[in-house]
Amino acid sequence: MNRSFPEGNAVAVADGIILEVGTVETLKPWLCERQYTVDERFKDNVLLPGFIDPHLHPSMAAVLLPMEFVTAMPWDLPWANLPTVTTEAAFTERVLALHAEKPEGEPLFIWGYHQLWHGEMSRARINSVSETRPIVVWHRSFHELYMNDGALKWTGLTREVVGNAQQVDYARGHFFESGKALATRRLNPHLLEPARFKEGLERLKEVVHHGGHTTIGDMAVGIFNLEMEWPAMLEQLEGDDVPFRTECIARGAPLGPMSYNTAELREFVDRLPERNTHRLRFGNRVKLFCDGAFFSQLAQMKDPGYVDGRHGEWMMTPDAMEAMCREYWNAGYRIHVHSTGDLGLDLILDILEKLQWERPRFNHGFTIEHFGFSTPEQVSKIAALGASVSANVYYLYELSGIYSRSGIGYERSSQMARVGSTLSEGITTTFHSDFTMAPARPLNHAWIAVNRRNVEGNVMAPNERVSVRDALEAITLGAAKVLGIEDEVGSIRSGKRADFVALSEDPFEVPEESLNEIDVVATVFEGVVHEIAPSRYG
Repeated sequence: MNRSFPEGNAVAVADGIILEVGTVETLKPWLCERQYTVDERFKDNVLLPGFIDPHLHPSMAAVLLPMEFVTAMPWDLPWANLPTVTTEAAFTERVLALHAEKPEGEPLFIWGYHQLWHGEMSRARINSVSETRPIVVWHRSFHELYMNDGALKWTGLTREVVGNAQQVDYARGHFFESGKALATRRLNPHLLEPARFKEGLERLKEVVHHGGHTTIGDMAVGIFNLEMEWPAMLEQLEGDDVPFRTECIARGAPLGPMSYNTAELREFVDRLPERNTHRLRFGNRVKLFCDGAFFSQLAQMKDPGYVDGRHGEWMMTPDAMEAMCREYWNAGYRIHVHSTGDLGLDLILDILEKLQWERPRFNHGFTIEHFGFSTPEQVSKIAALGASVSANVYYLYELSGIYSRSGIGYERSSQMARVGSTLSEGITTTFHSDFTMAPARPLNHAWIAVNRRNVEGNVMAPNERVSVRDALEAITLGAAKVLGIEDEVGSIRSGKRADFVALSEDPFEVPEESLNEIDVVATVFEGVVHEIAPSRYG
């Protein structure tokens, strides 16, 4: 990924740092000056810079991975290959089976429900499985959940406790966006129970390694409760057995309306780098949330909105968003904003333009996270304002077909994640998983961006396809730039950390349609080889 020197067949490494890349002949000045060993175990493979996912959620993954997955898409995990459940009847049948298998009294958590495949969900529907066992059905988006009577009683979420809380439909047991945050506070003692959370983080480590990552971004550390999460993260994500580093991006503000002191929040975030270790690192980065979840069809949309006349939901009110952006902007932070719909993107770009007028900054690292729906004109404005894009291209794969028929129409659905346009405009662009919103497999992200073929086999907006080189750069150097660590990682060149991924085949030589079939053989983290263990299922 070094355009000036794109290929080599040997790399010299000392103390976790790349000395030089080239050939054995060109490396001789280094070899003559010191003792060395030659490691040829990857002579039949291809080395790329270690993959970087700049936006996933270790804590969210640790909470969800121990749950029962009931989803419309298959999940290929290191310990299981999970089948699809694509109809309302099949979903109910699977939940009934899980209820029958679960010991009496234990809570049952289901993740992966989506209304467009599995029908409308409600408290009454879950009660038909059981009124007494606590059952929580967590939406595929993670941004909403449903509880039955047993779960409401278990958590103490009575109608009086909920009161007039926003984004809650108590009669249906439905908690979404800021309402979901209310529900998770009551669920945290179970979700973050040390043994359960440790198991989830151990599974997360396997997923990250199998994907070929050497760096990940934890986009909103403390998504549940920082003080409850942090000890387990130190135990599980710091240590010589961990083959990747975690760049920690602080969560900058609560969801909902502004009812807090912006300076006090920023001062708390200022102190987070005091917690840094070798593999867990805070910096001048912060995450804010604009509009609702893409999977929930709660993204805020410009006219004509959704086909049923809705427009979406705000996660933070516009005045709160502007106030927090200003607080962090003036303090010199790199601001990452969750933005899924084109109306949400309008708000964010208007705020960024206002901040640039008030206090101009260059190389500011302001990044649009997810980048679901957008217009061509907004892409030009992103470029003019110097912002970056971190896109979830997996939206296109799973949702473009069904959304074109149910919710938003074909034209806008086909143009989800218009990364061809961002790259044409010279915008720093990367791809992410937002795991578990997408599989944590960077080569799969690259395959989607190159081919733009959805799960139904249809090519969507072919003019937005990107080259193999651009796709690979997006999951390496582009991701490093978005995180502000491009001087350390993202390409194989002298002076950077010796982070590599070893692949079974050359991505530039296989057919573009087969890019996602290349195997990850091993990773190298700061010069230490970590081989990929085989999957634990048959």
